[in-house]
Amino acid sequence: MRRFLPWIIGAVVIFVIYSWVKGINNTAVTLNQNVEQSWGDVQTAYQRRNDLIGNLVNTVKGAADFEKGTLTAVIEARSKATAVNVDPANITPEQLAEFNKAQSGVSSALSRLLVTVEAYPELKANQNFLKLQDELASTENQILTARTRFNEAVKPYNNHVKTFPNSLFAGMFGFKEKAYFNAVEGAERPVEVKF
Repeated sequence: MRRFLPWIIGAVVIFVIYSWVKGINNTAVTLNQNVEQSWGDVQTAYQRRNDLIGNLVNTVKGAADFEKGTLTAVIEARSKATAVNVDPANITPEQLAEFNKAQSGVSSALSRLLVTVEAYPELKANQNFLKLQDELASTENQILTARTRFNEAVKPYNNHVKTFPNSLFAGMFGFKEKAYFNAVEGAERPVEVKF
């Protein structure tokens, strides 16, 4: 029995190390899947907004003498925003900043469109326009919620892959830190309201 004792101890140590490393990897995989699902929710919310913008632009186009430049700006911003692709498996701060910048352009153009609409009472009274405007406001809230949930999913993932000794194995398995959504540049300044 004594001559098998070193083999038994060695087998137990190998099994414990294997189980520990397997646990690190499997937890990272699970947390990564949560991040990717949350990113999908963010993209779904932005896609809903882009779909609504198309309907809003078509509704506004029907109004006589409406400013074409404002509509063109909205359409171009929407096009730029849909062209930015982010890989959820490898979200970098640079990719997220580019995505954020493109979506900010959509928000800005959309705000200008809605301000311009104020000068058109017949458009403001249009039921389709009012419904779309309400849906856009609801969608903006969904986007905020999706972005918040994304950040909430990223935090435990980053904690797992950055803490020692997990960080030793996370890099070997290809798990890297993911970026958070941050406020758009200039969001810290108060909004200028003009009447």
